[in-house]
Amino acid sequence: MMEMTVTQAAKKISVKPISADSHVTEPPGCYVDHIEKKYRDTAPRIQRRDDGTEMFVIDGMAKPVPLGLISAAGKPPLAAKQELPFSELHRGGWDPKARTADQDRDGIAGEVLYASIGMVLCGHSDPHYKQACFDAYNRWLSEEFVAGAPDRLYGMAQTAILSVDDAVRDFRKFKEMGFKGVMMPGEPATDVSYDHPDFDPLWRTAVELGLPIGFHILTTRQDGLSALNEIGKRSGSLSPMIAGWQRGMSLVGAIQNIIAQFIWGGVFERHPELKMICVEADAGWAPYFAHRMDHVYNGYRHLLGGEKMARLPSEYFFENVYLTFQSDRIAFQTAHLANPHRFLWASDFPHGDSTWPNSIQQIESMTSNLSDELRNMIIRENVTELYGLKN
Repeated sequence: MMEMTVTQAAKKISVKPISADSHVTEPPGCYVDHIEKKYRDTAPRIQRRDDGTEMFVIDGMAKPVPLGLISAAGKPPLAAKQELPFSELHRGGWDPKARTADQDRDGIAGEVLYASIGMVLCGHSDPHYKQACFDAYNRWLSEEFVAGAPDRLYGMAQTAILSVDDAVRDFRKFKEMGFKGVMMPGEPATDVSYDHPDFDPLWRTAVELGLPIGFHILTTRQDGLSALNEIGKRSGSLSPMIAGWQRGMSLVGAIQNIIAQFIWGGVFERHPELKMICVEADAGWAPYFAHRMDHVYNGYRHLLGGEKMARLPSEYFFENVYLTFQSDRIAFQTAHLANPHRFLWASDFPHGDSTWPNSIQQIESMTSNLSDELRNMIIRENVTELYGLKN
């Protein structure tokens, strides 16, 4: 396949893309108005400062979340550092009517929705508080946001995974509520990890209900808000820029570790129909990652104590794992070296990494040398097949 250069003319696309990873901006009442009474006074909430700026405060977490961080789409890079009042954020983050207008401006047909504050909550140390927050979020997302445009807004529910039995009940409830999948915390609140056979009933339930499981960056304890708070700071003798680079790259590593856990732990071997989405960690690295797993398996599994599997690690990776990305030009160009049916384009609106409001132009530029079939697969057809969308 010929390599594309930035000077090549953009090739117009004939289909409206669907974003496989976009976000909400949880409004002031998302948690406070929907959480169980026990946690009403400590629910995540917006706190206004004397200077008029506002921050999302979460009890039990050391630092608040600056609102500019979660609603900087289409703004200069410095906007992500700003502590803005809620009124200055993209209204489409919480208003479904405004959101469909944002989609129309960007030229896209729909979006799969992940949490914003909920990403930070994945790293909370109190699993019961976290579960109460997620229950409140799911009610708001289903009843007040997705319900406003169900043919264009597709929600991913959240659960803290208090236990396997609790999670099974949650998954069944999510299906009844109309959610398309589940946004998983990087670590469950259990004594065993996701690859343990004790989790098999949950994976069977996910397959039975047709609910893919999604692991988003910034949802493991080591790469959550604490990592973001350290961006721009010196680490030992390292400059802030170098330290920030290392912390940023660790976000991709955390997602790769989850993939490896499911492959090396035999989860996909035991549940070949289970579908996992690794969200916002890009995908240009996928072909080499698959190669390296196979190299380790073939040459070193005996030394490392690995078990023989029915298939190569790369085969499980290419079959069971979906990858979302925004402006990863390398992903578009190397999809044929992996499994292009598992690559999913995303806009990431309204976050600062978003391609909004220029998604169409960016896609056309990045895919000018791809066939219409391959491009349409990545920007629309794969996501509609994965979630069974009618859009």
